[in-house]
Amino acid sequence: MSSSSSSDDVDERLDDIIDQIVEDTYNDIVEPQPNNRRRRAYVERYREGGHNRLWNDYFSVDATYSAQFRRRFRMNKDLFIRIVYELSENIPFFQYRQDATGRFGHTPLQKCTATIRQLAYGSAADAVDE
Repeated sequence: MSSSSSSDDVDERLDDIIDQIVEDTYNDIVEPQPNNRRRRAYVERYREGGHNRLWNDYFSVDATYSAQFRRRFRMNKDLFIRIVYELSENIPFFQYRQDATGRFGHTPLQKCTATIRQLAYGSAADAVDE
C-alpha cells in the first residue's frame, strides 16, 4: 500500500507541475504583453546650415560662386528665384513646413536647387543629395 501511495503522490505532484506550466503558458499568450517600441535613430542633417551655405555661395549679394551660377544651373539667377517662388507658392512639396516630429524640412530653395540640378544634368536623384 505504501508503494501505491507514493506513486499517487508523484502523479499528483506531476499533474500540479504540468497544470502550472499550462496555466503560465496560457497567461503569457492571452495577457497583453508590454509593447517595447524601438525608437528610430535620428541622423542630424543640419538643414539650416545647408540652406545658409547655399544662400551664401550662390544667392547673397557678395556670393562666393556668383560668376559660376549661370554655368552650374544653366539659367540666370533672377529666373531661378522666380521659379523657386512660384513652386513654393503653388506646389505643397516645395513649401517650407514641419514634419510629424515638429522639425522643419528643407527650404524651398534647397528643394528647387536639387530638382533643377537634377533636370539640368539629367542625373539620378541621389546624385544631388548633398
